Amino acid sequence: MKEEKKIFGEERRQFILQWLKESNEPLTGAELAAKTNVSRQVIVQDISLLKARNEPIIATSQGYLYLKTPTKNETYTRVVACFHTPEQTKEELYLIVDHGVTVKDVKIEHPVYGDLTASVMVSNRREVNQFIQKIKETNASFLLQLTDGTHLHTLEADSPAKLEAACLALQQAGFLIE
Repeated sequence: MKEEKKIFGEERRQFILQWLKESNEPLTGAELAAKTNVSRQVIVQDISLLKARNEPIIATSQGYLYLKTPTKNETYTRVVACFHTPEQTKEELYLIVDHGVTVKDVKIEHPVYGDLTASVMVSNRREVNQFIQKIKETNASFLLQLTDGTHLHTLEADSPAKLEAACLALQQAGFLIE
């Protein structure tokens, strides 16, 4: 069996950037590490260096994403205020993505740290399931647990009608704060 060649420094970062730009799905640190034959920690450092150069890379629960500039397709966003228990998170996210809407992030107002924002980036039930599974596997807390259930989401869709339908579904489920 042939030993894979390690890719070094700037060359590796350029490959990572190219792979992220070409991918329509998030790429995990482990995947990038395997492609370049380095540790995941080296990839984390590389991503930090690329972000420091203002490359629009975000870390999601599914992996790293390069934020592509939208093409001529117009997108619409809306920030919504929600309230529910941690156990209702999957139901809330399903209600949103089932209407063709992406949940970009979650935001809370922390009494000490101020505004805290975390990337969510889920657009379908598979991604919601991966997000929930990652929370369980890592024994992480939902940000809403720091505010007894109150939080904001930035929603994105390709039409205002989809945003309206998702908001109506959230309202009917009792999750929307008005």
